[in-house]
Amino acid sequence: MRDLVEATWFSRAVLMVIVANALVLGVETSIADPTVDLWLRRVDTVMLWIFVVELCLRIFAHGRKFFTDPWSIFDLLVVGIALVPASVDSLSALRALRILRALRVVNAVPSMKRVVNGLVAAVPGMGSVGALLMLVLYVSAVIATKLFRDIAPGYFGNLGTTLFSLFQVMTGEAWPDIADAVMAEMPGAWIFFVLFILIVSFAVLNLFIAVIVSGMESLEEELVEHDKEDDASNAALLTEIRAIRTELATLRAERDGVPSHLDTSAGGAN
Repeated sequence: MRDLVEATWFSRAVLMVIVANALVLGVETSIADPTVDLWLRRVDTVMLWIFVVELCLRIFAHGRKFFTDPWSIFDLLVVGIALVPASVDSLSALRALRILRALRVVNAVPSMKRVVNGLVAAVPGMGSVGALLMLVLYVSAVIATKLFRDIAPGYFGNLGTTLFSLFQVMTGEAWPDIADAVMAEMPGAWIFFVLFILIVSFAVLNLFIAVIVSGMESLEEELVEHDKEDDASNAALLTEIRAIRTELATLRAERDGVPSHLDTSAGGAN
């Protein structure tokens, strides 16, 4: 069973079903014909039970190890959400999350899995950068509120409004309108906006990319080191096997030589 669920053809077949199911769910949102919609729902149900059977086979093949793999738990949760009865009003909204099954492609494609693992490895560093970003935003919001509260109350009337306005400036969304509203009364306000964009958009936000790239590089280095260790252990194993074969050949030669020696000695004695 383990050979079956780990076979290449089996993984590719599951991947094809995942992609087809994602397409079916997408088409289902655009079909107004009740008959076609009914058939699409039936196809979706068949694919869902294919996923259920696949998970049962994997659980049977791997046993407890299945529940120690985060990706396997993710697959189990995603498929389990789709099994929630639509008649349950409090949980019917979860049916809309059926499209999450398309995310199982990540588990089925090793290259995508490595990318996600790199992102997960970068989470601690991203937390530090996020804290730095929040600190810069908070300090900038306090300064902007004190400077521009009376000039543009719609953007900087209070701390909450200022935080949202600065978030717009940080993302580059409509920031010229915000700056123009302030600079109409305070021409020197451009200094604040230019410095804020340089610090936040070009420095702090790029740190997120740097941390993610660093995390992925670290993961790749670990994989390379692991491959080197495997190669070294395989080479040592081959050396030991060759040594054992040499010893066996020596023992066989000695064993084959002992009877002839005894026969010769016995013949001479006779």
